Amino acid sequence: MWNPKNSFEDLKKLNPDICIVAAYGKIIPKEWLEVPKYGFLNIHPSLLPKYRGASPIQAVILNGGKETGVTIILMDEKVDHGPILAKREFSIFNFQFSKYKELEKELAELGSDLLIETLPKWIEGKIKPKEQNHKEATYTKKFSWPDGKIDWQKQAKEVERQIRALNPEPGTWTTWNSKILKILEAKIYDAQPYHKHDKIYIGIVYEENGRVFIPCSIGHIEPLKVQLEGKNPLTIKDFLNGHRNFVGSVLK
Repeated sequence: MWNPKNSFEDLKKLNPDICIVAAYGKIIPKEWLEVPKYGFLNIHPSLLPKYRGASPIQAVILNGGKETGVTIILMDEKVDHGPILAKREFSIFNFQFSKYKELEKELAELGSDLLIETLPKWIEGKIKPKEQNHKEATYTKKFSWPDGKIDWQKQAKEVERQIRALNPEPGTWTTWNSKILKILEAKIYDAQPYHKHDKIYIGIVYEENGRVFIPCSIGHIEPLKVQLEGKNPLTIKDFLNGHRNFVGSVLK
């Protein structure tokens, strides 16, 4: 069984010059932080103090952000709170239709490059830590299954961002014929109000020119890949071949 006390003793025996942390969601005690000569550095995938916490990449996609980046901080006893050593911006204006895993990869590469540049400067004393503007801090949470429930009363652009941000985990889903239907991939058909019917038709699946659409309060979602409860993922074309009653049904 893991014993924090034993691990702390092991850390002291190692006597490291520096420790690097990435994607670690727990607070490190002060006594641990004081062991390395040059401290614990954290590589965080956001432009701190924005998007502190567990899900900065998913949160920026959900919010339709046009810019993010990575920040290297000297860790203290609070979550993503320590002074900044380096920061690198990443424009997602032209990357706005990226999925969570794609953006995660981009920021991981950006962070590793920034770390390589920062480490020697920090060790040589060429970097002065800069305190974050804590008044501007925003926070994220760890997303769970209920967060993936799609509300078809929202705008299509909001639903589309939700699908990109929360797949593969925790996943985005709706219910069809009393079963869970995951929407794994989708795109916006347009961003105009759905004029064909009154808003009572929001969430009713329709087909047009061989394509499937789901009306939202503004705009339409075109599902591209879905997964029915207990089944394998399918393209919408293959799913429709086996479930013709999908068209005209109500998603809840």
